[in-house]
Amino acid sequence: MGAFTFLYKSDPVRGRQWAEVFGRRRPDIDFRIWPDIGDAAQVRFLAAWEPPHDLAARFPNLQVLFSSGAGVDQFDFAALPAALPVVRMIEPGIVRGMVEYVTHAVLGLHRDMPQYRRQQQEGRWRPLPVRPAGERRVGVLGLGSLGQAVLEALVPLGFDCAGWSRSRHAVDGVQCHAGADELPAFLARTDILVCLLPLTDATRGILDAALFSMLPRGAGLVHVGRGPQLVEVDLLAALADGQIGDAVLDVTDPEPLPPAHAFWRHPRVQLTPHIASMTQPSSAAHVVLDNLARFEAGEPMLGRVDRTRGY
Repeated sequence: MGAFTFLYKSDPVRGRQWAEVFGRRRPDIDFRIWPDIGDAAQVRFLAAWEPPHDLAARFPNLQVLFSSGAGVDQFDFAALPAALPVVRMIEPGIVRGMVEYVTHAVLGLHRDMPQYRRQQQEGRWRPLPVRPAGERRVGVLGLGSLGQAVLEALVPLGFDCAGWSRSRHAVDGVQCHAGADELPAFLARTDILVCLLPLTDATRGILDAALFSMLPRGAGLVHVGRGPQLVEVDLLAALADGQIGDAVLDVTDPEPLPPAHAFWRHPRVQLTPHIASMTQPSSAAHVVLDNLARFEAGEPMLGRVDRTRGY
């Protein structure tokens, strides 16, 4: 391929850790951290959370755009060259973090921890009935790599697990649903709903009053997808009338929420600042280098985005 530049445009602290990994594994690559781009004509690969708006004009020889995170909904695909491959991050640290967060949230809802927290604040000592995990039905919206990993962790705990996605999947020990026609049945059997869908035009606003109404009364919600998927006023109404019992939210729109937003102090909302899973810089760099080797060998890259689906 000859001499070329790999440009990193994201958190510079993490970028320096990427630089160390690149220096050890691929000293032949001119690795640079934005805004030190060097010769723009030599930039063949870009890793970014938000690429520059004039991507095609600025880097005329760019061959691959890597997302520095698991999502790509922050990319304006209409502004990207049509033939440019876009690759999302598939990194073990993202998966492990999400599995930890969702397992903690589901177990907390299952064992009534939000209610015990409210009772503690009220000075009340009142044991609640304990339901076996086998009697608690958990449903995961989204059966990509994260959704499947979460379900693989929840099944051994004894939960009655189901999953839903646009296309058909098969996951051991999980009742899998697919397509719009099977969504109502999936929701009707779900006591704790986990949203792990990618953000697309089809999933924007999917967590709304109509969807909440199809869940069993008092269902729990764990939202770790993307903020714009949730219709906030509909959740507040569902919490007020008891259709949703408690909600664990790691993503909002916008982020952070305004100081006066109702979620901050709502007694039935547990809010975290988009920390469910994060890429680990060192392992992320290794993942990208592995994908780069696949590209150079003419092999398919892991995580390449299907632009027709948006993920």
